[in-house]
Amino acid sequence: MNTQQIESFIQVAENLNFARAAEILNITQSAVSRQINSLETELGTKLFLRSTRTVTLTPAGIDFLSDAKEFYTKLKFATAKIRNHEQSNIQILSIGCSNEADMVLLSKILYQCRQSNPELHPVLRIIPHRSILNLFIHGEIDFLFAFKDDIPMRDGLSYIELARINICCAAPAYHTIAKQKSVCTKDIINENFIICNSYEIPSEVDDIQHHMKRYFTHDKTYYCENLQVMITLIKAGYGLGILPENVSGNSNIVYIPLQETAPISYGVFYKKSSNSPICHDFISIIKHGRLNVMNKQNVRE
Repeated sequence: MNTQQIESFIQVAENLNFARAAEILNITQSAVSRQINSLETELGTKLFLRSTRTVTLTPAGIDFLSDAKEFYTKLKFATAKIRNHEQSNIQILSIGCSNEADMVLLSKILYQCRQSNPELHPVLRIIPHRSILNLFIHGEIDFLFAFKDDIPMRDGLSYIELARINICCAAPAYHTIAKQKSVCTKDIINENFIICNSYEIPSEVDDIQHHMKRYFTHDKTYYCENLQVMITLIKAGYGLGILPENVSGNSNIVYIPLQETAPISYGVFYKKSSNSPICHDFISIIKHGRLNVMNKQNVRE
């Protein structure tokens, strides 16, 4: 496997067009095809389904894309570091999240890290829940941001709580219920209800939403399999949902605390054996309270 193969694969995967990939790479279309064919032969699987009109990724291609991007990004950083070793001290930190909502919290953490260590180059990876723990255990990810109960603790892992986040009823800002300071089940049983069947939803929230669905008739219940789809449906007024507070960072959605539920722990997992200076710096920033992930009342240092 070589860099030309990886670069060709990424361009074809992102554009789903061999001609466009060849144009971007400034090589011939036949050269791109050769690179893809040799990569598929080496991997022993098809990465694309090709017809005369369309190009689509196979399931194997979809899985391979994030790893290919990670590899290519690290390679570019490593090359730049070698070429500019006298002027640069680039430090790469690999961070894993299971959904885009984590970026709301992560941006505040990385802001503090950039202030403390400008040489830090974070590589952020959004990885399906079924894969993220395995990659973390095998050292592909330095830090894993997640809700505590969604990741099984193992020997050699440490966890730092960053916030305790309320479980809320999520409603569009124009909804009458958005004016309430808190709600209970009886306040929402006459509304439409949106249920998200996805690992992106914390396990505690998933338990609550499936417990509550018995109160809603079939015609008042909407199902989806993606967090962003759920947020879109809530914004569009199709119904209310149960979510962690401010999971979308969107001002068009109001989060009203759900009574009789306890806040859930959100934080960062890392290996006790992490010895690199950049990892120690990152842990130190978190442990010594030089960041405000949520408001100060919610952060446990």
